Amino acid sequence: QVQLEESGGGLVQAGGSLRLSCVIAGRIFGWSVMAWFRQAPGKEREFVAAVRWSGGATDYADSVKGRFTISRDNAKNTVYLQMSTLKPEDTAVYYCAVGEQWRRSGRFQETDFGFWGQGTQVTVSS
Repeated sequence: QVQLEESGGGLVQAGGSLRLSCVIAGRIFGWSVMAWFRQAPGKEREFVAAVRWSGGATDYADSVKGRFTISRDNAKNTVYLQMSTLKPEDTAVYYCAVGEQWRRSGRFQETDFGFWGQGTQVTVSS
């Protein structure tokens, strides 16, 4: 059974930093990309960042580019999201996800990912 286990969420003041972690427990065959999405209250889930497992290529939403950094530790089957200069509008539940293919064009969509974590709450106070 595959599980994605997120951690690292919490309450932080605007301008602060947090690091989220997501560990893949179990085996997933044929996957090559891990990503973070987020969902704010009353809004749809949106793409935040993705990293290609082999080679480490990354992709970011414009809203987080320059503030967030996604990385992975292949040996630990773990992906991280370092979030800096946090804003109140970053408040959301953050989800990690695993997908099979790296997109060569266009923005990653939820449908690109077959496995999801339960989410971790990030709250940024003003």
